[in-house]
Amino acid sequence: MQHTLKEVFSAQEIQERVKNLGKEISQIYKDEPLVLICVLKGAFLFFSDLVRAIDCPHEIDFVRLASYGSSDTSSHSIAFTKDIEINVEDKHVLIVEDIVDTGLTMEFLLKQLSVRKAKSVKIATLLSKKARREKAIPIDFVGFYIQDGFLVGYGLDYAEKYRYLPNICEVEL
Repeated sequence: MQHTLKEVFSAQEIQERVKNLGKEISQIYKDEPLVLICVLKGAFLFFSDLVRAIDCPHEIDFVRLASYGSSDTSSHSIAFTKDIEINVEDKHVLIVEDIVDTGLTMEFLLKQLSVRKAKSVKIATLLSKKARREKAIPIDFVGFYIQDGFLVGYGLDYAEKYRYLPNICEVEL
């Protein structure tokens, strides 16, 4: 079943914003030990573009957390399905997420990384949706602020569909 999609951010707008985020992040971390952690699956396109836009030395790793399944609402139950492999002790960590809405997933991940004695943990998200925020978590780098709506494209999906789109669109359900 195809859905009606309405463009919210063009591919050009996204690329320009990611480039600027990369510059901002590079200036902050400079020569500090930095680990970028991609939250799979949704953030993988944003992550790959952001990694190339950051010109300070860094390591990369991946984490996968299950909370949504094929639904469009949070289950409030979060678990690792793939954990990081790099030791983050005494290193700065930057979590790279596609969208922060309720804040539950980020709260869980922040706690997990704190226990692992990271020097600092910050969050970079492509999209920040405050309308559904349940947890007051600090988001340090935001691509775009959005109000509401279900978004797809540039890695974001609806039941595993539409990740391939170069832009971000709202699904009219």
